[in-house]
Amino acid sequence: MLHLASDTDPAWLPRAASNLDDVLLDHAHCEKKAAGAAIKLLFSYPHHRFLQEPLAELAREELEHFQQVLALLDDRGVKYQTIRPSPYGMALHSRVRRDEPDRLLDLLCVSALIEARSCERFQLLADGLEDGDARELYSSLLASEARHHGIYLTLATELVGRAVAEARLGEMARHEAEVVAAPCEWVRLHAG
Repeated sequence: MLHLASDTDPAWLPRAASNLDDVLLDHAHCEKKAAGAAIKLLFSYPHHRFLQEPLAELAREELEHFQQVLALLDDRGVKYQTIRPSPYGMALHSRVRRDEPDRLLDLLCVSALIEARSCERFQLLADGLEDGDARELYSSLLASEARHHGIYLTLATELVGRAVAEARLGEMARHEAEVVAAPCEWVRLHAG
């Protein structure tokens, strides 16, 4: 269960398929940011021992995914470069509270929702792309994204208990649904 409050608009897949190089380039940046987010949590919360191994492993896996996407970009002749990110991540982080342990809970919920939305969209790409290499990549990443979502939810539960974690995740998921539905001029993994 991905704990999303909405499904991706069906119009996203045709846009993504016709702008696949842009989506892949954005995806590479997303994997790198996901690794960075896990590492930042490791450094920001060293006193929470229960975070250390799961986040270290998650960061390693995100970097492996980054390398896989880079390889596909190279195979397609697409230059890895900076692109304008979607407003998705910043909009989700705008709801992160400042005081602890609420801040850590919200950061874990944001990461869980990003992983959940990635998993949902990877499934759409795996099922709907004609490009065999990209379809294979997205099929291969599905289980990892679902597991990453679960890891963040488990960590949130360990931090504050199941009832509090699921209640806050539900609030954040409703916000995420609004964010992902907002129009975006470019197609990105989490927007457009």
